[in-house]
Amino acid sequence: MAVPTFDWEGKSGKTYRYWTYLIGQQFNAGPGNYIFARQPQPGEWIPIYIGQASDLSERFGNHHAIPCILQNGGTHIHTHQNNLDEEARRAEESDLIAKWDPPCND
Repeated sequence: MAVPTFDWEGKSGKTYRYWTYLIGQQFNAGPGNYIFARQPQPGEWIPIYIGQASDLSERFGNHHAIPCILQNGGTHIHTHQNNLDEEARRAEESDLIAKWDPPCND
């Protein structure tokens, strides 16, 4: 079965394609960006926390924002492997945060 995707737009207008999983999904090792989100209705997502990691396989079991994410109704994690350098991952993270202002990125 194909993993659903969702295209997130940043403040710059650039679009980033993410794959959608339930929170708790295990990921392969590798760098990437991620978005914890909730889905109020089909086809609509609200980001709760946006981040980047040098290794997606190690980032989520003890993520510092999990209490806030769950308190804000987080049910899914959107990810995409991003093999570019940390600067590029942080630029994407900043672009998305600037547009969406997620509640747990304070």
